[in-house]
Amino acid sequence: MRQSIQDFTNYLKDVKSSSENTVLSYRRDLKGFCNFLESCGIKEVRQINRTNVMAYVYELQRQKKASATVSRNIASIRSFFQFLLRKGTVYDNPALDLEMPKVEKKMPEIMTLQEVERLLEQPDTSEVKGIRDKAMLELLYATGIRVTELVSLRVADINLPLEYIRCENGERSRMIPLGAPAREALRNYLDHSRSKMVKDPAEERLFVNCSGTPMTRQGFWKLIKLYGKKAGIQEEITPHMLRHSFAVHLIENGADLQSVQEMLGHSDISTTQIYTKMQHNKLKSVYSKTHPRA
Repeated sequence: MRQSIQDFTNYLKDVKSSSENTVLSYRRDLKGFCNFLESCGIKEVRQINRTNVMAYVYELQRQKKASATVSRNIASIRSFFQFLLRKGTVYDNPALDLEMPKVEKKMPEIMTLQEVERLLEQPDTSEVKGIRDKAMLELLYATGIRVTELVSLRVADINLPLEYIRCENGERSRMIPLGAPAREALRNYLDHSRSKMVKDPAEERLFVNCSGTPMTRQGFWKLIKLYGKKAGIQEEITPHMLRHSFAVHLIENGADLQSVQEMLGHSDISTTQIYTKMQHNKLKSVYSKTHPRA
């Protein structure tokens, strides 16, 4: 079974061009499933039936895993068996009709505009590293891209004269406009910082760390948490909070939902609609607090 899992993750990476995060997520879920089956004496994929999959789901629920985690595991197992079906390794998909647990959608955490501005002011742009950090933070808030997309950007993806970036995520590519502060921060980084940090002149990645190698997700997470503390923001800042804030602030200022969907790279507009719900809840709160007959 472990070899089948390896074949599946190779397929995701080499054929589907799935992101590194997606591949790691599938591998993690399927490894847990494999460990459970082996503890039950099952080592071959053709031995696995619906009862085995349900037993694993019950085990996850017994461990009090979140509904979202259980649903993701079911989806991973289902996709794995669809792959095996196409290869002719198995003859049915034991996870095909399993009911997904109901997942309660939580409202995304966002930052106020004042908090965002304080955060963006923190990097010391008199230093090479600070110039880079300023460019990364400005770009993240200006475009709403994911942190994985941010650290995967290449120099060739930036078009300052035409004021946009090209962002690739798996098989999809999208163009996102750049505002003046982000363009200025990027230009400053490209003109005065990147050449002093990069070690290999052939390096294509836009953002590099102090060792001259490509910036990692983990490296950027540390940076944004550090600057969040410096800005005096009580909540722990994450890159995704800037993405959510980007979307909400656009909608608050009149952006239409479809445009926000395209910039965020959501395949389904229902994913983007959560931001309009947040705006509706805010309006209801304001109304109830201020209308004399509320």
